[in-house]
Amino acid sequence: MAANGDGRVSMGNGATGRNGLAKIQTQKKEDEVCHDDSTTPMKAQTIDELHSLQKKKSAPTTPINGIPAPFATVSDEERSKQQLQSISASLASLTRETGPKVVRGDPASKSATPRVVSHHHHHVSPTISVSDSSLKFTHVLYNLSPAELYEQAIHYEKGSFITSSGAMATLSGAKTGRSPKDKRVVRDETTEHDLWWGKGSPNIEMDEHTFMVNRERAVDYLNSLDKVFVNDQFLNWDPQNRIKVRIVSARAYHSLFMHNMCIRPTPEELENFGSPDFTIYNAGQFPCNRYTHYMTSSTSIDLNLARREMVILGTQYAGEMKKGLFSVMHYLMPKRQILSLHSGCNMGKDGDVALFFGLSGTGKTTLSTDHNRYLIGDDEHCWSDTGVSNIEGGCYAKCIDLSREKEPDIWNAIKFGTVLENVVFDEHTREVDYSDKSVTENTRAAYPIEYIPNAKIPCVASHPKNVILLACDAFGVLPPVSKLTLAQTMYHFISGYTALVAGTEEGIKEPQATFSACFGAAFIMLHPTKYAAMLAAKMQKHGATGWLVNTGWSGGRYGSGSRIKLAYTRKIIDAIHSGSLLKAEYKRTEVFGLEIPTEIEGVPSEILEPMNTWSDKKAYKESLLKLGGLFKNNFQGFVAHKIGKDDKLTDEILAAGPVF
Repeated sequence: MAANGDGRVSMGNGATGRNGLAKIQTQKKEDEVCHDDSTTPMKAQTIDELHSLQKKKSAPTTPINGIPAPFATVSDEERSKQQLQSISASLASLTRETGPKVVRGDPASKSATPRVVSHHHHHVSPTISVSDSSLKFTHVLYNLSPAELYEQAIHYEKGSFITSSGAMATLSGAKTGRSPKDKRVVRDETTEHDLWWGKGSPNIEMDEHTFMVNRERAVDYLNSLDKVFVNDQFLNWDPQNRIKVRIVSARAYHSLFMHNMCIRPTPEELENFGSPDFTIYNAGQFPCNRYTHYMTSSTSIDLNLARREMVILGTQYAGEMKKGLFSVMHYLMPKRQILSLHSGCNMGKDGDVALFFGLSGTGKTTLSTDHNRYLIGDDEHCWSDTGVSNIEGGCYAKCIDLSREKEPDIWNAIKFGTVLENVVFDEHTREVDYSDKSVTENTRAAYPIEYIPNAKIPCVASHPKNVILLACDAFGVLPPVSKLTLAQTMYHFISGYTALVAGTEEGIKEPQATFSACFGAAFIMLHPTKYAAMLAAKMQKHGATGWLVNTGWSGGRYGSGSRIKLAYTRKIIDAIHSGSLLKAEYKRTEVFGLEIPTEIEGVPSEILEPMNTWSDKKAYKESLLKLGGLFKNNFQGFVAHKIGKDDKLTDEILAAGPVF
């Protein structure tokens, strides 16, 4: 058969193949490509080689200063050597001259472990896998991708699974929350006069020697392992003030968590990372020595600000790393005249920026996540001379009772790459039951901020126009919204008030007032008045307005009144963003002296004045005076601390509190 003009396969010349069948000939047009599958193009000779071909080697894609190539003058071999030397130095014991022998790669890979060759017989000696630091190699799994970390976690860490949404579910062990009573800070010449010590402070002291004992215990444990995970990442999206952090950990779960929560370097930034500004040694699987001075349990989270190091022993809860670094930023940033803030932040399409402060249950996450505005961040920020920047590269959202309808952004962010902590899921379908509290009520999801559709990348914005303080007042006496003076903003910022319901025991309906200085007392390092003074100075310089928004009860306290509708609170927030609330008429309340608007579009005017919603006016007055008294008692702990060269500012803040 002759070849067809369209280049199709033909048979001809009587040629025969195997079994006497006609041999197939192939013909092609000049502009076509024809593949001859009779040859063997496969380069791999084994399954392992085939798998190695399957994994494409990563290459840097970000040029230096816009120049496509070359990326750097240092050779790849020299750069890798310098990187390993830096990691070895991080893992060095203080009692030995050099750090451990480190090598990149998974010890499970045959090519990852150096082989010792006998020059006399040319035989390969067995690899030494004991914990003798002078003989063994520690394998470094450096800045692995989420896919690689999934494989490590699922293969080696019991309790790690892929859920139906693609997120990785894992367990944090016995500790399912932070251990604030086990967190300590070295008190030395560096911190003696800078940090807030004493009553009310979250800073529990320890000495340098005890820190070094714990550091040695953590480093020895990490060096005894076959492999450790090392993350080199950044804090703070402001490129002028970002901090380089290194996290050394024993679990893929911790490495993936920090991959999500810190800012991820570009390949080019990673190549030129150098030495870190701060290092975390997470040996959380290993307990501290209870006989060591200052230890009160098997858990110890230790900060040494002079050494710029953090040691974690006896807890695998990943949130300790996130909040430990936040504490560090609360110390380092004010040194640069940059205010560190425990707040959410968003930006309107016209560039107006708002900060949201609030404790758990006040609606900070819900109100700062607005589909009509860009999300800068949900939890940790810095306010510098150039504007606001997010400290983190991800979000750490609560998952209890999560639903697609209530929190669609968070729901949709729980996909491949996300870490789900301590959730319960169906054994077969792997569908998560977010209402199940079997492990803990504090279930969490950690995901990169770019998983939120309206996140602004990079996470930086201009100076805030509005500073919104959120309180869930279960006493039912704070107005839905109040415009604050500068002194009032400082007073309520230092107070950090919200109220919680007293629990589930039958017959107990008395609200419990909660005060957390600067809306994040567990993480601040300096005295609260120092952060408040910086906040006031920045608000004054950039013309920001302070607001107090009550997302709690109206018409009575918890048990008799009702929760203010979220729809009304959103209308109030919208009026703050638009600027229309600044133009409203205001009147002053008694006791707290708050300025409240008489009218807001979309909000019933009668609820704007709390007393109007109470049928029992006497009960309202009693509840108001009680809350005022709680504020006064709480603030006594801050009275002795003076701000500025004289007492003028301190007196102004005190005068901004309740009067009766």
